[in-house]
Amino acid sequence: MQHLPIIDLVVISIYLLSMVMVGVYFSRKNKNATQFTTASGTIPGWALGISFYATFLSSNTFLGVPGKAFGSNWNSFVFSISMPFAAYIASRYFVPFFRSRGEVSAYTHLEKRFGPWARTYAMICFILTQLVRMGSIFFGIALTLQALTGVDMKTIMIVTGICIIIYTVLGGMEAVIWTEVVQGIVKTIGAFVVLGIILYEMKGGIGEIYRIGMQDQKFGLGSLSLTDFNSSTFWVIFLYGFFINLNNFGMDQNYVQRYHTAKSPKEAAKSIWLCVYWYVPMSLLFFIIGTALYAYFSQHPELLEVVKQQAALEKGVDISTLKPEDYGDKVLPYFMVLKVPHGLVGLIIAAILSAAMSSISSGMNSSATVFLKDIYQRYFNPDPGPKKEMIILYTVTGLTGIVAIVFGIAMIGVKSILDLWWELSGILSGGMLGLFLLGMIAKKAGNAEAVTATLIGILVIVWMSLSKYFPAEWAHLKSPFHVNMIVVVGTLTIFLSGLLLSKLKRK
Repeated sequence: MQHLPIIDLVVISIYLLSMVMVGVYFSRKNKNATQFTTASGTIPGWALGISFYATFLSSNTFLGVPGKAFGSNWNSFVFSISMPFAAYIASRYFVPFFRSRGEVSAYTHLEKRFGPWARTYAMICFILTQLVRMGSIFFGIALTLQALTGVDMKTIMIVTGICIIIYTVLGGMEAVIWTEVVQGIVKTIGAFVVLGIILYEMKGGIGEIYRIGMQDQKFGLGSLSLTDFNSSTFWVIFLYGFFINLNNFGMDQNYVQRYHTAKSPKEAAKSIWLCVYWYVPMSLLFFIIGTALYAYFSQHPELLEVVKQQAALEKGVDISTLKPEDYGDKVLPYFMVLKVPHGLVGLIIAAILSAAMSSISSGMNSSATVFLKDIYQRYFNPDPGPKKEMIILYTVTGLTGIVAIVFGIAMIGVKSILDLWWELSGILSGGMLGLFLLGMIAKKAGNAEAVTATLIGILVIVWMSLSKYFPAEWAHLKSPFHVNMIVVVGTLTIFLSGLLLSKLKRK
């Protein structure tokens, strides 16, 4: 069991305490639901942009991206390359769309277009997505801190979760955004510190990292084939990234809710581009970290053997059966145990904590907002009053955090954080985005067309998701697409089916 030096424990304690104090400070302002959910529209665009960036740069990025780069190559970086294309559509069309309607919930519009079922369906997909997302982030942070401290992963998730719940419940959206600004800066510094230490420890420096990376084909972005959609090609990841980012900016309550915190629509649009300007180069930095770690452990195979032994023990498999992608997520935490000096360990742990806390806190707040607006006020009491609204928001925020911790504990033992999150988010997002685009673009599409198209889309998504489990005799029924194409095919199926049905109805 590792024992952190006092100086590192002090750094971590100061960071956690400061986050809680931010929540206490902003709790004085939370007198109504508008302040709790949108900070009364007082947030400057630059702060909102860094907040978006901090949400994107979760522990899934901090740990999952280096793990993917270590285990394979830079194929997943294509996800980041797709972001500017989705950001252009979001800033030009989605932000004005939501700001002009003034509704905090991203799903109220769907009820006006197609009826209550559409709003409820999208809301359920969102909440499930958030729970999976927050659970994977809790798991990611526990994976690292266990390697550094030896503390049980469940304990780490519970303690971290309690701190996040406290400052999110107390401070509301304003606390979430301003803590994310701090967290975004902390995690950026932490990433540069990690890379600097790797370069310092690496024999031959950058040149040797490049040589080993080129030798073992670690810089590849994937095949450029336009006919292969069954493997992780450049275009498969690009399409996946484009549709997921379009869903993030256009349908995810996390983002739509924060559009209303900006002082103006122009500030909200600018914040999206600021997020892109920060996230794309920073995600590249994490791929560089992963490749640098691959080169470092190539020079020290005896250290890599320790990582493999630990992974084999946890998974209960023979060490000879392990592939690099099976233990990639464990390489960065182990390197930190070995090489990061005392004091800096505390800073990097704070960076990883910030990566987790920023994404989880925003997910908790937005989930509570959706529950209040799309469930409680829609089906139980449309006008509960300010006091009752705040009680509901406080309660649901805390409960969401608790359930997310349970989801995180359930994920202990998965092979890759990033792969798990990408697959599940694609499955849950496909239906939401397709329905939203149908309602926004196909003006003639009515309720009947939307219901039919959504049912067709759900059947396609279920088929693609489950076909990998089909027995050998059903091989001819399996999906010919890569799992990351689920969100692409699901979205297009709903949108195009609804469009076709509306045209047939008019004829």
